[in-house]
Amino acid sequence: MMFCRDQRVAIRSRTMTIRKDIDLRVLKKKLLAHRQEILDDILSSEQSRQPVQLDQTTVGRLSRMNTLQDQAMALETSRRRDIELQHIDAALKRMTDGEYGYCQSCDEEISRKRLQIDPTASTCIDCAR
Repeated sequence: MMFCRDQRVAIRSRTMTIRKDIDLRVLKKKLLAHRQEILDDILSSEQSRQPVQLDQTTVGRLSRMNTLQDQAMALETSRRRDIELQHIDAALKRMTDGEYGYCQSCDEEISRKRLQIDPTASTCIDCAR
């Protein structure tokens, strides 16, 4: 019997209990601190993502190539930070909804050690493989 996502969430929320083996306050504090760290990094690296001026009269070809490469790396770092922020926000939402600590695929508990290492984990180790 197949359930759509909304049906699974409704069933899961009725059967889930609050996990007593994990300290949500500590994990939430860790998530919020990491989120703030990422936001601070975004602000401090804003200039490196700005468009590159390609004035060939003042800058040599290798310098321009290096500048373009640096900008591409900064943009990729920014993309990865955005993804990490999405994972953090999703974990915080699961905490609010009472779904934190349970696998989004199989509804089993995610191990405490896994959550301590990566508080944004949304799947158990078996489903993550």
